[in-house]
Amino acid sequence: MECVEKDIVVIGGGPGGYAAAFSLADQGRRVVIVERDARLGGVCMNRGCIPSKALLNAVHAIRAAKESAHRGISFGEPTLDLVRLRQWKNGILERLGSGIAGLAKMRGVEVMQGTATFTNSQTLQVASEGAVHQLRFQKAILATGSRPLLPKAFDFGSPRIMTSTEALDLPDVPASLLVVGGGYIGMELGTVYASLGSKVTVIEAQEALLTGADPDLVRPVGLFARKAFQSVRLKSKVLQMEPVAELVRVTSETEGKTLEEEFDRVLVSVGRVPNSEGLGLENTRAERDDRGFVRVDPLLQTTDPNILAIGDVAGGLMLAHKATWEAKVAADQICGRLHGAPVAPVIPAVVFTDPEVAWVGLTEQEAARAGTPVEIAKFPWGASGRAITLDRIDGLTKLVLEPGSRRILGVGIVGVGAGELIGEGALAVQTGATAE
Repeated sequence: MECVEKDIVVIGGGPGGYAAAFSLADQGRRVVIVERDARLGGVCMNRGCIPSKALLNAVHAIRAAKESAHRGISFGEPTLDLVRLRQWKNGILERLGSGIAGLAKMRGVEVMQGTATFTNSQTLQVASEGAVHQLRFQKAILATGSRPLLPKAFDFGSPRIMTSTEALDLPDVPASLLVVGGGYIGMELGTVYASLGSKVTVIEAQEALLTGADPDLVRPVGLFARKAFQSVRLKSKVLQMEPVAELVRVTSETEGKTLEEEFDRVLVSVGRVPNSEGLGLENTRAERDDRGFVRVDPLLQTTDPNILAIGDVAGGLMLAHKATWEAKVAADQICGRLHGAPVAPVIPAVVFTDPEVAWVGLTEQEAARAGTPVEIAKFPWGASGRAITLDRIDGLTKLVLEPGSRRILGVGIVGVGAGELIGEGALAVQTGATAE
């Protein structure tokens, strides 16, 4: 068996993994990325952030055309070439994947395609195309990410029951689509399919959509969804799901009433789970918690001194930019450039619904739960000339302030372009700016 020796092995080539590898290579370390997919970029680029944003941008053109008639600008009914849309989206992924591979080559980072398994705390086996390679290392960084959760009760092996992975491949535009889960994935993809022509029904177990965001920021999203979707049902649950011929029969419950319906497709978006099993961690001293996340300390060090973990697999916010920041921390830790635990960054969250929702720092809900006294300042976009020129006065900007000093503790925005505007909010929170 061929044995390769490297200073550092990074398992996973997503926004955490490749960022860690590049940072280490820039500091003179011999690094190899082990990635099971044919293309670098991880979930974010291949099955998450990038394809979903591409599709959301594409369908925005459909909505913009429909909403222009009152301005005196009219278009004919849009026609959809699903094959070309799919090819365009996949072309973006190929282009970005090639770019990451080029950066790896430029830095001298080796990329091994295959499945990695720890045999001990300093050795991996990498299985690829029938061959098995042995890889010895001084330090390893786990950056294996996460995957959509598909509860066993819904897993029939039917292509008509999808997770976000399958939904982003645009197999077709179903006449009717049930979205199970009203979180950011369900609402974003529900928006895509509704814009393409599907009659979308959303079933959410909680009493509100987009739990985690403040209710006043979510309200405009709920109003849009109730217009664009066939139905939005809160405090509801799916009792049973069964593929029947070319449909899926679904039994659900809302407010004590049971309903049986049939849908062309079902999208299950009820959360994500870490990719931490099957890695041979039992052959190391690294530990996982009861939800499968790898345990790490503030320096991203696992309970095995030779292994660190970053990104989704290490728990916390499942965001690409959080993984990228952790990659830099892990690289600096390995290279001895850290002196004490790093100060956690201000990490914004953005949901690309219509309208977009973004928040950063302390939310009003979090302050209430913690009993933290705050002041709230709000600016409704109905008073914004810019919003009026866009015909989008359904926005709101709010500041969560420290009483007395009026230091900005948190910022929340709902409205067109919230994902871009939140950057200024993050800067305000990070620097301790005041409302004035």
